[in-house]
Amino acid sequence: MAQAQGIARKIARVKQSGKGAAGSSGSQLIRRTSATFNKVSDTFENNEIVDHQQSTGSTEGVYATTGQVEGLLSAGTYAPEFANLLRKDFVATSTITGMTIAVAGSGPTYTITRSAGNFLTDGVKQFDTVRLTAGAFNAANLNKNLWVQSMTATVLTVVPVNGVALVAESGITGASLAVPGKKAWVPTTGHTNDYYTYEVWQPDVPSSELYVDCKTVQADITVPATGNPTVSFSIPGLSRVNGTSQVLTSPTAATTTPVLATAQGLILLNGALTTVTSVNVSITGNVNPGEAEVGSKSRSDHQMGRVAVSGSFSAKFKDTTIQAIRDAQVPVSLAVLVAADASAGADFITIVIPAIKIFTDEANDGEVEIIRTYNFTAQIPATGGAALSNWQTIVSIQDAQA
Repeated sequence: MAQAQGIARKIARVKQSGKGAAGSSGSQLIRRTSATFNKVSDTFENNEIVDHQQSTGSTEGVYATTGQVEGLLSAGTYAPEFANLLRKDFVATSTITGMTIAVAGSGPTYTITRSAGNFLTDGVKQFDTVRLTAGAFNAANLNKNLWVQSMTATVLTVVPVNGVALVAESGITGASLAVPGKKAWVPTTGHTNDYYTYEVWQPDVPSSELYVDCKTVQADITVPATGNPTVSFSIPGLSRVNGTSQVLTSPTAATTTPVLATAQGLILLNGALTTVTSVNVSITGNVNPGEAEVGSKSRSDHQMGRVAVSGSFSAKFKDTTIQAIRDAQVPVSLAVLVAADASAGADFITIVIPAIKIFTDEANDGEVEIIRTYNFTAQIPATGGAALSNWQTIVSIQDAQA
């Protein structure tokens, strides 16, 4: 009899056409450091008293499934989970063409100024990563990731993600500016309500565990000062089907994009570049099991709640700027970008939280550098929209390979 080996296990996912319609085609294998899916049941002890003075056992009630997928953060790999959690599919921003552009500045920030037109109505947002992709630019300016620190209708103030300087030049005609990859955010209307099937296929047994009607309900993202950035997803479902034959028989291969590097990370707090030692972001959909019904072994659906975001970051105590933000209790923005390497057009993921309030500024002590930890909670910003510099959303994500 074969002994199941973790290295042989394959985890695949596919979006369903609707609730109760287990997926069968269009699946993809998932990279992971760990993935566990299980069936869990409510159990009730038979607490009756009998003259033999012994327990008469327990009874199984309604069951559901749990899922936990943990991995190293890389572009494109977990876009379906993020989209499911944010309740919006990733969408592309159209490339802006035919501009006349001037590049100015001496670092660490630079300006990209267009002679006519409007970046806001063209879909660029503050904290987007953009690239100049066409025009007779100096090679140092072309196809380079530029993080938008602030913006007006005609001027983008940007930071080169890899730290390599731009070259000042003006009057560059026929210029194009692209927003790489796609973006997703929690919308104010038109929320998606998607369900996924996950299959745990163990060919060495053989064994198939098909988890149906799953939703991503939480993501915990960790960006340490040293080490790999990680993500952990909570993915409960409504039912499980066991078998001995693989159901998702032709999954697309897992992504091969490079793991992102914390050494290539940047943080913008309140629009200013800020040096931190770690960042943790938790996005939760507050999704819970629906009500049980007599005669049913499983719950009919998930109960949706509001999307919430919280987290923390830590930083060396160099000045009182962040403490002043904490004391003022005025919402400020937090944006985190992590790239794969120092190349000009490296893969990246950006997490943008337009409005956070900081509630702690705890400090350590001892014969060490003083590190303060700042815990925050996010909220929907007061304004935002298609022709403004931000969406009215609690969090948005840009993925270079989504």
